[in-house]
Amino acid sequence: MRYINAKSILPKEVLKLIQKYADGEYLYIPRIEGKEKSWGEKNGTKSRLIKRDREIYKEYQKGRTYADLSTAYFLSDKSIQRIVNKEKNRD
Repeated sequence: MRYINAKSILPKEVLKLIQKYADGEYLYIPRIEGKEKSWGEKNGTKSRLIKRDREIYKEYQKGRTYADLSTAYFLSDKSIQRIVNKEKNRD
């Protein structure tokens, strides 16, 4: 999320009305209902994690150990187990 100067996008009347309630404050303007994006969709993090988890599971199926995968992906053994179990249930 980035900040935009309200002066550059809002009509003067709207800006004056907002200043009446929140002069000089930062405001969060929520998205229109139905246009919300879930975590990681905007910057691609969600899809990268899905791809990583699938790779981990494929490596596990090939015989790599939790400890091996933990070292390779810089995750705890517990996280690798959670990912493997999640991917098993996805199949």
